[in-house]
Amino acid sequence: MKKVTVYGESSFRLKNKHVEAFVTPRGGHLAPVNFRIGNRTVQPYALAPWKPGGIDKGLPPILHVLRGDFFCLPFGGGKHIKDVHGETANDAWTVLGSASDELMLEMKVKNPRCRVRKTLSLREGHRALYQEHLIEGLKGRFNFGHHAILSFPEKGGPFHVNTSPFHFGQVKPDAFSNPLAREYGALKTGARFKSLDKVALANGGTTSLNEYPARQGFEDLILVASKPGDFAWTAATLDGYVWISLKDPRVLPSTLFWMSNGGRHAHPWNGSHLRRLGLEEVCGHFSDGLEISRQDRLKKADVPTTLSFHPKRPKSIRVIHLVHPVPINFGKVVEIRKGKGAEILVRGSNGAPIKVPVDWSFLHR
Repeated sequence: MKKVTVYGESSFRLKNKHVEAFVTPRGGHLAPVNFRIGNRTVQPYALAPWKPGGIDKGLPPILHVLRGDFFCLPFGGGKHIKDVHGETANDAWTVLGSASDELMLEMKVKNPRCRVRKTLSLREGHRALYQEHLIEGLKGRFNFGHHAILSFPEKGGPFHVNTSPFHFGQVKPDAFSNPLAREYGALKTGARFKSLDKVALANGGTTSLNEYPARQGFEDLILVASKPGDFAWTAATLDGYVWISLKDPRVLPSTLFWMSNGGRHAHPWNGSHLRRLGLEEVCGHFSDGLEISRQDRLKKADVPTTLSFHPKRPKSIRVIHLVHPVPINFGKVVEIRKGKGAEILVRGSNGAPIKVPVDWSFLHR
């Protein structure tokens, strides 16, 4: 597959009638992704406010490339892990096979030692990206996840965010933002919550996490643990469309909200990483890395923070990201359920369900 330069980084291109997606060989970052809706094209994934080469050379590759979605193994750092989020988010992927609507990449990871095969595919008639990471040869307990980052419009709204029902919700139990490093957080450290609509603030009172952008000048992280089901979902209602992530909660039990709205002022952030929202499907203990995730600190809350891998039993980690048009007054997504065949029914807070073509069964193959 021929490579092109997009936003300063060499990239592979996938395309069909409804979706055009770019993937970087370095770190396997997915973005930009253009979704065709009628006569308009929308691009929900964030690009960093700097381009590769525009920041200090000594920073890890992940920060140079930073965009869209990428796969992390481990999620965060770990002993002997060179760069944050591991080799899969920083190092070069090798092409195994490609077509206009499918790309298969491979990485032989040194630490933790394993082989990871990344497959991204499109399907005709679906505004969806199907992603699989097949992990082979890995031994022991590890944390991992996807790091989807959306960019919210400067004007319009309100824009809404929601998840499928969850049984546990908490603000990161130790400080996510360090004022000594010129980072600032708005939420109460360690606060637990039962609804995204009512989360404690550090200075008293509560705030809703169902609307975004919000709390400009702050950087916060929360975790919610999905209830069991055929699939779990995370959704953002943007400018006349919804972005939805579907996952198997047995594999990716939690969702992190990385609310990045200008709260980091050290290089390369410089207060310019605004209106970004990471909606990250993970198995891990917040952003704390491998060793803490292995401590199983959320066991009493029935939230797995690692999965066990066997070197002779490959494990497949799958997510689906999709976009679909909705009426302007659709509101926040409040329910997603199976439809007939390869479709889901998506209901907003202000209307009847809409049918969205997507093969959700892909999550269980």
